[in-house]
Amino acid sequence: MKRLIALTALVLGGVAVPGGAAASSSPVLPAPTGPYPVGVATLHLTDVGRADPWVPASGDRELMVSVWYPAASAVGETARYLSAVESEAILRGAGIADVPGDSLSGTRTHEYPDAVPAGRARSLPTVVLSPGFTWPRSSLTALAEDLSSHGYAVIGIDHTYETFATTFPDGRVATCAACMLEEVDDFGAQAVQNRAVDVSFVLDRFFGERTPWPGAGLLDPERIAMVGSSLGGASSAETMLHDRRVDVGANLDGTMFEPVPAAGLDRPFLFLGEPAHRPGGADPTWDRDWERLLGWKRWLTVTGAVHASFTDYDLLAEEIGVDLGSELSGVRTVEITRRYVRAFLDRHLRGRSQPLLDRPSVRYPEVVVH
Repeated sequence: MKRLIALTALVLGGVAVPGGAAASSSPVLPAPTGPYPVGVATLHLTDVGRADPWVPASGDRELMVSVWYPAASAVGETARYLSAVESEAILRGAGIADVPGDSLSGTRTHEYPDAVPAGRARSLPTVVLSPGFTWPRSSLTALAEDLSSHGYAVIGIDHTYETFATTFPDGRVATCAACMLEEVDDFGAQAVQNRAVDVSFVLDRFFGERTPWPGAGLLDPERIAMVGSSLGGASSAETMLHDRRVDVGANLDGTMFEPVPAAGLDRPFLFLGEPAHRPGGADPTWDRDWERLLGWKRWLTVTGAVHASFTDYDLLAEEIGVDLGSELSGVRTVEITRRYVRAFLDRHLRGRSQPLLDRPSVRYPEVVVH
């Protein structure tokens, strides 16, 4: 099934615009909007005894994970967005050949590596982020930083061999072996199921006795959400169906490759996507599964958006002179994604009223409430 790779090529394989905005300078992510500085920790986790689902010969399943969190202070230099090798792999893998391969490696984030965390024991709601197929966890950095600046702990996962490049601490770079397996008819369903297992393993580690991160005691095990883009969004529902620890989920423009069963999903869920995902639109899977969402639910589309608009890539592509076809600025799409995802999480993990989710907004007229 070639839909996932074709979709990646479509949304990132845009047209390079000569003299495009910031084509000769480093792209810049929008600053977080919350009151806290943002810390980040990078972890290498191994699921001992579980063979890698895509490359069994590689041994036990290994994952690279980033934890973004509110920090007590901002000290030192901010973290790099991507290495030159990762930037090249993403741009070339997506078919973008008209800009330098290292165009994204100069991007600096707003996060401070290993900064001292802020918060009390079990005070931070936890959000798991799962990126789109072939995309790394860094593709959701702007969202992760913003949530962390507002007091969330955010765990982003690279699903190994499903990204164009995942770098391990010893220098190994795993590429997209799963991209070679898409001829399998149920590939999308297999990928969603594997990601659900990845997420449950990561939660086991963070909330188990031998946690991999010293700040894990600040995370609240009773308030956990999962938010994903594209394939990661479909994986949010699948994870919730198999792991009751995940209280709420959001799908950012992802086809539901694995249907919600007829028995339904009984917890809050958000659909947020481009116009192709409107009711009766090009992707019928949202229509099918909408009726099977039995808890609180919202279905929103963003007029003028494209698939990459719910990640960093709409913004970054614009800044390196690549046109992905969005009718909105990259800054605007980041703002909309941040604001609506945070409203959803604030409502369900913090019990705060969020009228933004209930009716059209004068401030965000692009967002259609279905």
